[in-house]
Amino acid sequence: MLYEFKCRATGSVVMTQKVGERMLAIIGKSAGRTGIIVPEQMPAAIRALEEAVEQERAQPAVPEEDDDERERERPRPVSLAQRAWPFIEMLKAALAAEREITWGV
Repeated sequence: MLYEFKCRATGSVVMTQKVGERMLAIIGKSAGRTGIIVPEQMPAAIRALEEAVEQERAQPAVPEEDDDERERERPRPVSLAQRAWPFIEMLKAALAAEREITWGV
């Protein structure tokens, strides 16, 4: 399943089920086939996502082993900041336009 977050003030943001459910959990919304984020909820949602990103950045990075070539070639995981950025920008634009964000509708 994919989550397609839509807003009339912005384009859509599409996420895989796992990532979409993580974003919804961070902002305190229930995962499900349909849902809505109203402008009144957006400031708290933006803060929650930004705080989660900062908490992830504060965690110490795992040191890389330069001796093992396979370790160097392994792709780096996508960070929460990278995954959340489009959604945070969507929330900010929707809030400025006073428009809701929906999914599954």
